[in-house]
Amino acid sequence: MDNISQLASQFQSSSEKNQLQLISKLVSSGDRGLEVLMEFLRERQSEPANLVVGKAYQVLYLADSSKTQEFLQTYFNGGIIPLKSEQNIDYEPLQQLLLRQDFQNADTLTREKLCELAGVAAKERKWLYFTEVDNFPATDLNTINRLWALYSEGKFGFSVQRQIWLSLGKDFSKLWPTIGWKSGNNWTRYPDQFTWDLSAPKGHLPLLNQLRGVQVIKSLLSHPVWSQNS
Repeated sequence: MDNISQLASQFQSSSEKNQLQLISKLVSSGDRGLEVLMEFLRERQSEPANLVVGKAYQVLYLADSSKTQEFLQTYFNGGIIPLKSEQNIDYEPLQQLLLRQDFQNADTLTREKLCELAGVAAKERKWLYFTEVDNFPATDLNTINRLWALYSEGKFGFSVQRQIWLSLGKDFSKLWPTIGWKSGNNWTRYPDQFTWDLSAPKGHLPLLNQLRGVQVIKSLLSHPVWSQNS
């Protein structure tokens, strides 16, 4: 059995954590490694996307290969998750940024989309009232969150931040340093002191401005959508 066959066998039988690590080895193996990932995605086309499917799709999307592009256009022309919105908001630009792991611009666009979701007044003022967050459609929040989680190997997203917040007894003073938004008495300064890649602490992104207090993020992390998904 050659090396790529061994990798393929390991990949099919490994845990999700190990599969995520093996994807980079498959990519570095060239066309045959990419073929393993294409077959993996094809077999799971009708299943809900998990983190491994998200990572496999992402590396195929980024591969400089006409074969992978043709494969994705044929089998996944609309991506791997439906970009649903109750308010007809276009989340494709956000998906494109996250696929490329352009987390800083994706973070900016996420805030814009949340304001768009809140309505004309929020879109014009460019920030949110917590009462607007309470009325966010679960469908849209779920779409935004799934995009962040899928294309960050499960490291980023509102649901990840919520899990950490709950594990800390809903104590925001403990949450901020845990996710890298504060160090000692000093708030992390935007944008240069934030980490815009996967080396960031878990839950580091997306950001929410805390200068106006905790009501917005508290409303977001308390939204019913997360209980529905748990």
